[in-house]
Amino acid sequence: MAYRRGEEKMNKEMQKLLKAINDKKNAVKSLVAENKMDEARKAKQELVELQEKFNLLADLEDDEKDGIEDEVGAGRAKDITGGVSDPKAKKSTLVKAFVNIVKCGFLKRDPKEEDVKVYKDALTSDTTADGEGEMGIGVTIPEDIRTDIIELRRSDDNLEQYVNVEKVTTNKGSRNIEVDAESVPFDNVDEEADFPEMDEPTFKKVSYAIKKKGGILKITAELFEDTAANIMAYINKWIAKKTKATRNAMILKVLDTMTKGKEVVISNLDSIKDVFNVTLDPAIATGSVVITNQSGYNYLDKLKDTDGKYILQPNPTQATQMLLFGKYPIIKVSNKVIKSTKESSTEKHPVYMGDLKEAITLFDRSVLTIDMNDKAAGLWEKDLTGIKVRDRFDVQPVDEAAVVKGFITETVVG
Repeated sequence: MAYRRGEEKMNKEMQKLLKAINDKKNAVKSLVAENKMDEARKAKQELVELQEKFNLLADLEDDEKDGIEDEVGAGRAKDITGGVSDPKAKKSTLVKAFVNIVKCGFLKRDPKEEDVKVYKDALTSDTTADGEGEMGIGVTIPEDIRTDIIELRRSDDNLEQYVNVEKVTTNKGSRNIEVDAESVPFDNVDEEADFPEMDEPTFKKVSYAIKKKGGILKITAELFEDTAANIMAYINKWIAKKTKATRNAMILKVLDTMTKGKEVVISNLDSIKDVFNVTLDPAIATGSVVITNQSGYNYLDKLKDTDGKYILQPNPTQATQMLLFGKYPIIKVSNKVIKSTKESSTEKHPVYMGDLKEAITLFDRSVLTIDMNDKAAGLWEKDLTGIKVRDRFDVQPVDEAAVVKGFITETVVG
């Protein structure tokens, strides 16, 4: 993987190396096409050596350009700002160090000591994942960078924000969670009197086992050779999309399992009211949301009351959000994520109603790791780099009475 730059910024030696690298790549491809595999393997090894030489020169050039900044970051030079900490500068230094370490992992060479120091200083005690982080199989994404990913994940259709999220530092464990706590009140206690006997609260033991979820982002050599900030921004955006989609899928899977066999039919406005007025406990209904897909949302958006007013109205405190009956936020998810089903002349759109914070807990290991390679099928031949990302979490049901799944049934015309 060559670390290419604009030729106008390179010295002559680097320009010659770049030309040699491109020529060698073409030679390898030609040898493979001619089925001269031994010669191709030898040429590939020569290509790797040329690329390593080019990267070493590129690193030296970077050192000359950013030498003062690196010395200050490593604590070997005096900070002429008087010791004032600039958060943006620190973040920039961390991003650069992190990307450099990831590149070194791909190139199978040791990273610079100053990069390692900046990176390790940014790690918290709970961010490594049983040897699969830090400098192990993958590189743990530091919390400061992970926060950027979480921010990018924020959107109305990110279901994680509606469930209970508990951060954990172990891969397995359990929690005793009180169910239906609202119905077991404290009693009066007189001075110096014994505490009275109370109804026994109902506790549910919820066990979790952190699962690894991952995928590979394929990026071009040109992008990989961009600035550290641009590389990190591109990776962060992709990770945010993928982790949101993965966590949404896990939450919906648990919701479907919890409600299987107990689904209700939503055929009109009154059937929706039945859910909130009767099926759900009042304490649950107070904190409820409604989650459905685009087609289900379209159905609800067209419903009117007896006065001819639409039942969905904008949230006065959040203009982009619609409320059902002026109380319950409507969460619209893509039809690709929550799928409708067709049965002869009807179409059924899933809708979930309830307090998801009471219904579900997402146990978050709060660890993201990435590593890089170009050895996977189809990568090297296309001059691509694969970025393998691993997320770690588990989703478990807690209170099945806290959520109701319904099907909005529409007649299909035509």
